[in-house]
Amino acid sequence: MSRQNPEQEAARLRELTRIEAAYWEKGLLVAGADEVGRGPLAGPVTAAVVLLPKDCRIQGVKDSKKLSEKQRERLYPQILEQAIDYGIGWVWQDTIDAINILQATRRAFQLAFSALAKKPDILLVDAVQDLDIPIPQQAIIHGDALSHSIAAASILAKVERDRYMAQQAELYPAYGFEKNKGYGTAAHIAALEKHGPCPLHRRSFIRRFITEESHA
Repeated sequence: MSRQNPEQEAARLRELTRIEAAYWEKGLLVAGADEVGRGPLAGPVTAAVVLLPKDCRIQGVKDSKKLSEKQRERLYPQILEQAIDYGIGWVWQDTIDAINILQATRRAFQLAFSALAKKPDILLVDAVQDLDIPIPQQAIIHGDALSHSIAAASILAKVERDRYMAQQAELYPAYGFEKNKGYGTAAHIAALEKHGPCPLHRRSFIRRFITEESHA
């Protein structure tokens, strides 16, 4: 999974858990939170919160965008096995259209946190500040590259959403969701222009590509 030798990987993971270690030394439980799906034309925005134990360092964990699908699928069960608890939050396309993607993303984080049975003492969040969550938070720009907990959450969120979109591809095969996961690839946009939107499409996102009247 990592091409580094064991010593390099151990050093990388120590650096990746530097933020967590400062809290662990105070006896605090630390969770990480990240989301995927802010940019797609279709499907939900999905957030994950994962609470890992003190000194947890899972080999290969890094920003999910820097991992292949196969690597993410291998890490997913390892993260769940080691996690004290985790939660997934889903906010669907109709809500995204109603409240906008930023507010939908914030709601997804809140839902993921609410799904935890065991609550952490501190939540490390990728970029988003001041969530409506009743514990202290630290927002970290590029947190999925700087925090092991956030990176682990990014993997969970990415795998969950990708699996969902692959399932939806069976219901709506014209759009290639198993490949594009709802993002605006050229093939996806061409299918959208040809067939019009399906129930998964975010109407507020596709207006520049299509009008409802053209496919009424």
